[in-house]
Parts: sequence; structure tokens; C-alpha cells
Amino acid sequence: MFTILQLQLQTYLRKSSRFKKAFLKLYITFVITLNHFFKMSDKVETEAPAYTPGPNAVDISPNQDKGVLKEIITPGSGDEFPGKGNKVSVHYTGRLTDGTKFDSSVDRDELFEFTLGQGEVIKAWDIGVATMKKGEKCVLTCHSNYAYGDKGSPPKIPAGATLVFEVELFSWKLEDLSPEEDGGIQRSIIIEGEGFATPSEGSNVEVHLVGKHDGKQFEERDVKFELSEGCEVGVVNGIETALQKFNKGEKSKIVLAPKYAFGSSGNAELGVPPNATVEYEVTLKAFEKEKESWNMSIEEKIEQSEIAKSKGTNYFKDGKFEIASKQYKKITNFLHYETGAEEEKSEKSNSILNAGYLNLAACYLKLERYDEVVQSCEKALEIDPKNAKGLFRKGQAHLALKDYEQARNCFVKVLETDSTNKAAQKNLYVCKEFIRKQLESEKKMYQNMFKKMAEQSMDAEPTSGDSNSNENGLEKTESEEKQAAETAVEV
Repeated sequence: MFTILQLQLQTYLRKSSRFKKAFLKLYITFVITLNHFFKMSDKVETEAPAYTPGPNAVDISPNQDKGVLKEIITPGSGDEFPGKGNKVSVHYTGRLTDGTKFDSSVDRDELFEFTLGQGEVIKAWDIGVATMKKGEKCVLTCHSNYAYGDKGSPPKIPAGATLVFEVELFSWKLEDLSPEEDGGIQRSIIIEGEGFATPSEGSNVEVHLVGKHDGKQFEERDVKFELSEGCEVGVVNGIETALQKFNKGEKSKIVLAPKYAFGSSGNAELGVPPNATVEYEVTLKAFEKEKESWNMSIEEKIEQSEIAKSKGTNYFKDGKFEIASKQYKKITNFLHYETGAEEEKSEKSNSILNAGYLNLAACYLKLERYDEVVQSCEKALEIDPKNAKGLFRKGQAHLALKDYEQARNCFVKVLETDSTNKAAQKNLYVCKEFIRKQLESEKKMYQNMFKKMAEQSMDAEPTSGDSNSNENGLEKTESEEKQAAETAVEV
């Protein structure tokens, strides 16, 4: 039809002006036809027969008020469902009940992702997608109370509209609770807890644990412990970290990478091999939070700090440096911002705080976290600038970080306070040797650089009758090379 109209238009355009009226009529016909075509095309694309839930539609609304009806088109696989906090990937097509399409990820050829149970989508989706298995396709009929409400979402979704979504669930990722966001601690909530409070380090918790590896259960027990001291009762670090995100009564699946579980050693007693990823089903039955420091008197803070110091020292002696560091960290949290105390209490507070920072630095040295060693020592030296332990441990950290000048300065200051300190003398000698080797390396680098420059100068073609000046110039270049290298080393 369009081809014929175009040919006729071209013919009339080549004719004289007496055909203008005929051309105009034909042009108007062409525009009307074209406009009608696009309207029909758009109607075909966006409209479908009106949808009425079938006999297999199930009411999945929490209140059983038929606010969300679900009808499975294609069943999914497996027995697992995505949980709150999981990031899901879906395709969807949304229509009004009269069949008018208002949105579609399928048309965009791009999967839609959102975090389940966080209110990122309409309520019906948080409810409906949580009931789907991987690969499942279904139709969700969503009453306005579970969609866009009485206001709608103009211009596409009218006020009080019931919406019909065809949804296909492709995959989901568990919620990442790892402190480094490396996916090493993943959670999927099975039963939501109550309230908003969560336990923190120092809280006494009561939990039920079921541990599995490759589908085989290796432990099930109830256990009570203080968060940060779980290793004393065989609770792995990843579980302690995860529990700080739990509400009371919550039951969740926790998947732990080896570094957050039994590591490269595994656990022969439980039958967990080295470098194993394990899965736990964890229920937080109850917890009691530790009294917050802001709600303590100075006497209480000093008392709790002394308890933490004693525990930390015992853990350090047992080689449990990570858990020891957490105890010493408590001291710094209790006392770092403490001001306005009486002189006697202030002196005692500063003494314990200083010991906390120094012992924290000792833990970080063992854990090879050298930047944190430097930071802890600097805090201790703010309290006591000539503290030999603080200067020595700071020097050790700088030496490990290859900051030889900084390390040397620290050991020199130690010897200014205690000239007989053999460890400081030995480390100072080591620093000087490293600095000497570093300077020799730099000297060689400069010598090679100037040697190449001299060779390039020799390769240049000399001017006639000027050979003597060239030789003199070369001698000067070699002399300047040595002088420049020596100057570089001195700097």
C-alpha cells in the first residue's frame, strides 16, 4: 500500500501545477493511512486480552485478602526460595487488567534486579517473588493496596489500578554480610526476627546451630557465649560476625567461605576438610546487650577495661591474637573519649588506655596488620611520647613496611630513653644496612643512567678538527657522572 502511494506521489510531483489539487488529496490520504498504521501497531504491541485469574490462582497475601494472587505458568526447579536481603534477577511484563501493557524488561532485553524485602519494589513483588523457585514463571495479580495505591503512578498507571505481572525468576544472590564485602559471609533469611535491636560485640547470645558441609550435617547444638569470644565454645568467626545483623528469633541460612570458617586447617574432629565452604542454619533465640559505654560512670569504664585487659592478656598468651585484639579494642572504646575525671581516676584511666593501645599494637604485629600497628602506637605516644614500647613497636611496623628511615628514627628514640636496649640496637643496625643497600642501589642506577648518556654522546658525529675537544668533553662527562651519582647518594 505504502509503495504504491509513494510511486504515485513521485509521478504527480514531476507533472505541472494543474495536478496540485490531486497531489494534495493523495498526500493527505497517505498521512492518514500512515497515522492509522502506527496507531494499530502500537495497539497490537501494548494491548492483550483482559486478564482474569484462573482457577489455579492462589492467594499468597499475608492477610489472605486476595490482594496478591499467584498463578504458576512454568514450575521452577529445586526446593529453595530467595529470602529477604537476597538480590534477585527477573524478567517481567506489566499490564493493566484490560490488557494494556505499561512496562516490560523483556522488551528492553535487560534483566531487572532488586533486593528482596527491602521495599525497593511494590509490596506485591516482595511477597510474590519470595514464593518463587529458580526458573519459575508466574502471573501475579496485584490489588492496588499491594501496588501503587489510590494515587496510582501517572501517566501509565491509573489511580486504584489492579496490576497484572508476568514474572520469571532467573537467579538470586544471598545477602553479603562480610566486613570486606568479599562474599565470604552470605545470609538468606528463613524466618524473620522481631523488633529492630541486634546484638553487638560483648552481648551475651543464645543460639541454635546446625552445621553442614556438602549436604552432610557435622554439628547441631544450642550454645550460649559472649560475642567476640565464640572461639572459646567452638563458634567460628563468620557466625559471630553474622549474628550482629540478626534480630531476636531470626532463623537464617549462613554460607561461610573457608577464611570465615575453619580455614586451611579444617576441623578433623567435625569431619570438615581444609579450605571447606560450610553452611549453617542459625537461630538467635535470645540476647542481652552489653551496657553502652556512654551510659557508664568512669568507675564502671575502668572496671570493665581492666576485665577486658585481663581477658586479652590470657588470649594473647594462648596465641589467639584476633580475639585478644577485640578485648583490647574494648579498652580504647571505653576510655578514649573520657574527659573531666578526677586527677587520680584520670591517671588510672590514661594508664589503662595506654596499655590498651600498646597491647593492641602487639596483636596487630602478630597479625601482620602493620598500618594498624602504627596507628595504635601513635595513640599510645600521644599519652606518653617517650614510651619505649610504643616507639619500638612503631619501629618494627615501619621496618616491615620498608619505611627504613622512619624505623631508624623510632629505634634511635628508644635508645635515647634506654641506651642498653639490645633489641633496639639490633633493629637499628638492620635499618642502617637496608638504607646502605638502598643507597648503593640508587648509586648504581644513576651510574648506569649517566653511562648511557655518555655512550649516546660518543655515538654523535664529531665536527671536523675538533677531536681533542671531544675527548676533553668525554672526560668531563665521566667526571660529572661520578659527581652527580655521589650527590644523589648524599641526598
